[in-house]
Amino acid sequence: MNMARTGAVAFDEQHLLVALEGLSEAELDALEFGVIGFDEAGVVRRYNTFESSAAGLSRPRVVGHALFTIVAPCMNNYLVAQRFDDALANATVLDDTIDYVLTLRMRPIAVKLRLLAAAGVPMRYVAVLRRP
Repeated sequence: MNMARTGAVAFDEQHLLVALEGLSEAELDALEFGVIGFDEAGVVRRYNTFESSAAGLSRPRVVGHALFTIVAPCMNNYLVAQRFDDALANATVLDDTIDYVLTLRMRPIAVKLRLLAAAGVPMRYVAVLRRP
């Protein structure tokens, strides 16, 4: 599969969490896959242009709001939200890629989600790769 790539950062990058943490907002917006960054409380703090356009949700509608209850309740389940909760509770690294179907405010869309979190890293991320 051809994974999205911009510069040195790709969806399948080995150390994607570290790479995303080092990107400016402009660099995050240049990526060709969606990125949602949220804090320990689950509040979205980073949201790139690709994801905004693909999901049809503006930055003001997403940033500052709870990811799993307000923005994307379709991810509030054991496949996505629970993995972040478990990683936080156990202070373990989370780097899982899963096939998923997004269903909120749109027709069902098959995607790959990359779930990223690590102890000591303030932001957690959901990277979203839409299939061509």
